[in-house]
This record gives sequence, structure tokens and C-alpha cells, in this order.
Amino acid sequence: MVRVLADYERHLRAERDLTPHTVRAYLADVAGVLEHAHRLGQTDAAELDLRTLRSWLAKQQTLGRSRTTLARRATAARVFTAWLARTGRASADAGATLATPRAHRTLPSVLRADEARDLIAAAVAAADDGTPVGLRDVAMLELLYATGVRVGELVGLDVDDVDRERDVVRVLGKGRKERTVPFGRPAAAALDAWLRRGRPALMAEGAGGALFLGARGRRIDQRAVRTLVHRRIAEVPGAPDIGPHGLRHSAATHLLEGGADLRSVQELLGHASLATTQRYTHVTTDRLRRAYQQAHPRA
Repeated sequence: MVRVLADYERHLRAERDLTPHTVRAYLADVAGVLEHAHRLGQTDAAELDLRTLRSWLAKQQTLGRSRTTLARRATAARVFTAWLARTGRASADAGATLATPRAHRTLPSVLRADEARDLIAAAVAAADDGTPVGLRDVAMLELLYATGVRVGELVGLDVDDVDRERDVVRVLGKGRKERTVPFGRPAAAALDAWLRRGRPALMAEGAGGALFLGARGRRIDQRAVRTLVHRRIAEVPGAPDIGPHGLRHSAATHLLEGGADLRSVQELLGHASLATTQRYTHVTTDRLRRAYQQAHPRA
């Protein structure tokens, strides 16, 4: 089983070209399946059967794992057993009929448009001293909200990924899929200020082409961006405590409220499935329902 797991890791890295984070997640889930099978007396991955997979998921449920986690682990198991069958390591795909627990669909917390403006204003006020870090913070918040990019995508950006002639940024998303996302004039102005006056002052040896730099002058990490968003959100009265992904939710919601079509928002966010983007329609519908109930005399 150890040898099979090593082969599977090579497959994920070399053949599927998945990110290190995704590879680690898949391997952790598959290792859990194999450990469970070993405890049941199975010594070869080819012995995996549907009953073993179902008992593994049932064990996860008794340990209190969320339905979202169970759904993800079921998917990881199915991908693994399909690979076993496809490569001749198993005579049949044991996970082909493994059901996926339906995850609870919760509405994401989002900012109102005025709260988003207040968030940026708080960052601008904090950057009044003209320090490189202040200019960087404004540029990052503007770009996060303008484009709806993931925090991992933001910190992975290089200077060459920004096209100021067309005001678009080239983003490398999940599955190493590249997409082009436009941004507006406020984000463009903030980026210009950062690139012209902030980044050169902060840049240190080893920064390479990184667009956004940390306090030590090298590529900024995700934790620093999350800390920034939470700190600035705390300065907006009544706003929900969201992180960078909350800004992504907010950008998607405001695009739809402004009249953008679902397919365009899907493309901008880099969603592989339209069903993922459709969750934001529930947010906007919920707001419409509240407004109707507050305003209509027969609501």
C-alpha cells in the first residue's frame, strides 16, 4: 500500500500537475482510506471494495466530520479507485458507485457596497503617511475586491501579470488554469502608486518578480493578507468579520446585483462549474426578499 501511495503521488504531481496543496489534501484522504482498510485486514490496495469505502466514510461521520469534509473525502476516494482500475492495479473501480454526502449550502457573509467602500477608505486613511506598506495595503484590497481573486492567486501574482494598457491581470487559478480578469480605475490608481512609489522602496534581494511584497521585501504570504483584511474590516462599523475570501464573495454578489450575467461571473472567478457560481444568486435573492418584506405593503 505504501508503494501504491507513492506511485499515486507521482501521478498527481507529474501527470495531473496539481498544486502542492491539492496533492497533500488528496494524499491525506487516500492515506486515511488505506489505513482503514489495513485495520480491516486488507493488505493490498487492490482489495479495496465498496463496503470498505462506505465503512470508512461512516467512521468519519462518527468522528464528527462535517458534511463538506465527508463530500470532499468521498471524491478523493473515488478519484483514487478510478486510478487503481485505470492503471491495472485493481480489477474494478470500487468507488464508482460510492455516494457523495450532500454538503450543507450556507450563504457566505458579504459586505454591502457601502461597507466595501468604507473598507477601502479605512486602508486609504491608514496609508496617509505614504509608507510603502500603506500603499501596498491599499493596492491589495482594491485588487481583491475589484477582481474577486483568491488570496493564493493574489500572492502568486508577478509584476508582469498586470497589463496596465488594458487594465487586466493574468491569474493562475486552481488546477493551474490561467484566466484574465479586468479591474477598474480605483484599483489601477492604487496599483500605479504601489508600483511607482511603494514596491521599489520595499523591494529586497530575492523579491524576484513578485507583485506584492512583505515587510522584509520578499513575496508576501497569505497570512499577512488575511491579517490585513481582518484588521481593516474591524474599522468598518457593523460589517461582518470576513477575510479575503469574504471579499471574493462580496465582489461576486455585487457584480450580480449590478447586472452581470452568471456566465461572466463564473469566468471572472475561475469556477470550473456554473453550480459553484450559482450560490451567489442565493445571496442576491435573499437580499431582494428582505427588501421586499420591508417595503411591500402586502409582504
